[in-house]
Amino acid sequence: MHLRFSQDIKSLLQRLAEQPLILGDILAETSERGFCLVITLLVLPFLFPMPPGLTGPFGGACLLLSMQMVLGKRSPWLPKRIANYKFPRPFAQLLLQNLGRFTKVLQKITRPRLAKIAHNPWIWRINGFCISLLTILLILPIPFTNPIPTVGILLLTVATIESDGLLICISYGITVLITLLFGFLGYAVWLAPSLLPSIFK
Repeated sequence: MHLRFSQDIKSLLQRLAEQPLILGDILAETSERGFCLVITLLVLPFLFPMPPGLTGPFGGACLLLSMQMVLGKRSPWLPKRIANYKFPRPFAQLLLQNLGRFTKVLQKITRPRLAKIAHNPWIWRINGFCISLLTILLILPIPFTNPIPTVGILLLTVATIESDGLLICISYGITVLITLLFGFLGYAVWLAPSLLPSIFK
């Protein structure tokens, strides 16, 4: 099965051979799919150690796009300074190659299903809310946790692009579990100052 997501990635790889990848150009050419496609490009690096200085801008751009989804927007917008961001060619090449591998896995589990769910206008907004929530968790300064919300975001973006209602529902469950996990971690951090003295008595 040829997924729309894999076709987008192939198109971006071909484009990269001729010119740099610019966020604003991707948004302009992919229209509604640009929301999830650009969010995917921005969060994928969080699966790996991130270069310093990119966490804030990448996370902020994801949050801005996902909040537009919450508001029901179908045409993505980014401030000019962010829209003009050019992915360094080696970084973009590595990013798209990793996305290509990710797509091969998705081809086994993703297909258009439960169309009434996938195409419901409220589902678009709920997806945006879940991505916003996971993005906030992603940019929290908690060491070694970035890949956890990143996986949730990637599942939601791909499920949205592919109109896979079943995977969207599964992603909601994963979002709840991730949120509970971070709530537990936050509670543990909050308790730590009072627990440590008693542990070391």
